[in-house]
Amino acid sequence: MVQGKAKTRPGSFIISGCILPMNQQRQLFGTDGIRGVAGEFPLTKQSTYLIGRALGHDLVRNVRRAQAVIGQDTRESSRWIADRVAEGLAAVGVDVHSAGVITTPGVAYLARSRKMAAGVVISASHNPWTDNGIKVFSGDGFKLTDDRELAIEKEIFALLQNPGSADDTALKVPRPSLPGEAELRRAYINSLAESVKSDLSTLRILVDCANGAATAEAPELFRALRVQATFIHISPDGKNINEGCGALHPETLGRKVAEYGGQFDLGVTFDGDADRALFCDAAGRVVNGDAVLLAAARDMHAQGTLKADTVVSTTMSNMGLEVALKNSGIRMLRANVGDKYVLEEMLKTGATLGGEQSGHIIFRDAESTTGDGLLTALRLMDIIVRAGKSLADLIHDLKVFPQKIQNIRVREKVPFAQVPAIQSAIAAAERELDGNGRVVVRYSGTEALARVMVEADSQAKMESLTAAIAAEIQKALGI
Repeated sequence: MVQGKAKTRPGSFIISGCILPMNQQRQLFGTDGIRGVAGEFPLTKQSTYLIGRALGHDLVRNVRRAQAVIGQDTRESSRWIADRVAEGLAAVGVDVHSAGVITTPGVAYLARSRKMAAGVVISASHNPWTDNGIKVFSGDGFKLTDDRELAIEKEIFALLQNPGSADDTALKVPRPSLPGEAELRRAYINSLAESVKSDLSTLRILVDCANGAATAEAPELFRALRVQATFIHISPDGKNINEGCGALHPETLGRKVAEYGGQFDLGVTFDGDADRALFCDAAGRVVNGDAVLLAAARDMHAQGTLKADTVVSTTMSNMGLEVALKNSGIRMLRANVGDKYVLEEMLKTGATLGGEQSGHIIFRDAESTTGDGLLTALRLMDIIVRAGKSLADLIHDLKVFPQKIQNIRVREKVPFAQVPAIQSAIAAAERELDGNGRVVVRYSGTEALARVMVEADSQAKMESLTAAIAAEIQKALGI
């Protein structure tokens, strides 16, 4: 029932205490699915069930007996959210295959290879354990288009206006016998192992699984390839995902590798759902996605598999990467932040390599449809073995411009153009840089954060300009 007396924002309405929008912009889906605090809207027991129903309706419109695969990370809320979404899907006639704990790209692979109508992942990636999320892949393994997400949102809001449709008596739907979780995970692991042609058994690596989804696949994968791997942060308890470890804290891995003093050739660390990976060299120096793109681009360029000699990165990639690629005869294009948008630009231009500084790397020569941390690790190890060079040697000429990214927690995401003080601070910074650096100010697509990124030709200038812009955002919009 709509409660007319409650105070709402213009163009919104309230259902069960939740303010819901009534416009043509996506409100639930961000750059990487639906995210929030587990147990709070839009991730309540009722709303997650309705999300499953709305997605299910979208699927059965196109396929009479649709099938979907669902997987999850290791957060304590992931199981019940997966169950509720699966119940919503099943209630409208979708056959649901559970892959249990599995990486995000593992679900994308299974959706594509098993000809499912969709793949659903329950994860909030690098966010705290209290958060969770729902991301959806179509049957071809690609993330849903913005238009399709908007259409599903409209149905979710329509269902929320009629809570009776969430009656649990509708959930008892017969299901066929389906493959087990272990069988589905093994199919994904085998596909990764089969993609490697080099002998990786000489490599000694330290692997940080972030107490996340990689704990379910990384050990078996590296054992199958006879990699000399030592694992840390591989004991998830539902609350320790990303806690002081993983790709969110790559310095943790770097310190460990340095402490062992030459015992490891490489360190690799994943985020909570393992769709991205970061690395460190044998000395413990952290290596981000920009450097991985450089190493991969040069290797693919030499093999003739880098289509149009082009790499797609994002607005956050360092200018140093652009310079290093240009010196190797490779062009760099920039897309909006989010591997979804990197992929869109890749498909548009035909590029076979793209990625983000954060570690999302997409290899279209391998027909990947999303970032895959495990695949990225295998590809980088393969390059190191074939080149006969260390990671440090492969990227030695990457001269990184001083760069700082500062996050400011905000009350609401007001367009920066509508706040004169913020616009003035950004314009002043750009005038001072005068082409010898960059300013990127944007909102996070998954959290209530404004991100200020400044590159400059000196550390002092970078620090002062970042602080000036962040201060204006804090004053106008900060919590």
